[in-house]
Amino acid sequence: MTGVLVTGGTGKTGSALVGLLRGAGVPVRVAGRHPSGDDPDAVRFDWNDPTTHPAALRGMDRVFLVPPVNAVDPMPLVGPFLAEAQSLGVRRVVLLGSAIVLPNAPSALEMAERVRARPGGVVLRASGFMQNFLSPHPVGERILGRGEIRTAAGEGAVGWIDARDIAACAFALLADPGVEPNSRRDYLLTGPQALSYRDAAAIITARTGRPVRVVTIGTDEQAAAYRAAGMPAEFATAIAEVEDGIRSGLQDQVSTAVLDLTGRPPRTFAAFVQEHATEWAVKERGER
Repeated sequence: MTGVLVTGGTGKTGSALVGLLRGAGVPVRVAGRHPSGDDPDAVRFDWNDPTTHPAALRGMDRVFLVPPVNAVDPMPLVGPFLAEAQSLGVRRVVLLGSAIVLPNAPSALEMAERVRARPGGVVLRASGFMQNFLSPHPVGERILGRGEIRTAAGEGAVGWIDARDIAACAFALLADPGVEPNSRRDYLLTGPQALSYRDAAAIITARTGRPVRVVTIGTDEQAAAYRAAGMPAEFATAIAEVEDGIRSGLQDQVSTAVLDLTGRPPRTFAAFVQEHATEWAVKERGER
C-alpha cells in the first residue's frame, strides 16, 4: 500500500489537505492524538508517544509533517520520527515549517535543514495564518470578546496566508509522488499582500461592520496574555518576541509560491474576511 500520512490531520491545514487528497482519490491516513472513531482512515498519533509512530507510518510512502505544537525545541521528537520514516521507505516528507523563526529556537531551523537534506524532503515556510484572526486563536478570541487586537508589532506587516492555500501547496507536492520540487526544496508561502494588524483590523471593520481597534502593548504584556490563554511559558515568550521582528520589518515579504505550485493566486485577506464575516459577529450578539 502507498499513500499519504497526514500528521495533524484534524488541524486547520491538515484537514484541508485530507479533503483535497480524498477528492483526488489519493489514499490517506489521518493521524491525530484523538482519532475519530467514524473515520476508517484515522490513526492515533502522539508526538510524545513514539510507540504510535511506526503504525502510523507503515505502508505510507509520503508524509505531511506538522511538528509538535507550542514547542520551542521540536527536534528531540521529530528527529527519531524522521529516522523511522526513512527506515520504513517513506519517499517524500513535506514539512509545515514557518517563515517566522522563533527567537532562541535553533531547533526549528535544524528540523527544516534535516528535512531538506533527506531525499524527497521539502519545506513549506508558511507566513502567519489568516485563521489566527478567528477563534479559538487568542487574537481571534480578543476580537470576538472585545473588538480589539492587542499587539507589540506596531506597524510591521505580515504576508498573511489562508491555511487552505498552504494545504493546496502541500497537495501539489504530495498527491503525485513523481512531482519534483524546486532545486532548493524550500518554498516561502505568503498571501498576495503584506498587512499590518492595523490594516487587518480596518478590513475586518469595513467588511463586517464591527469596529475593531488596535491597542499597542509591550512584548512582556503580550507574553503574559499568551500565558493566560494557556500557552507554555517558554513558547508564549518566544511568540511574543516574534512581534519585535514583525515591527522591524522582518515579515514584510510576499512570494509567488502559491501561484507557482497550484496555478492560482493565494486568497486575499479581504476575501477571507468576507467568507468568515459572521464568525466575528456571533459572540457580539450573545449567541456564542
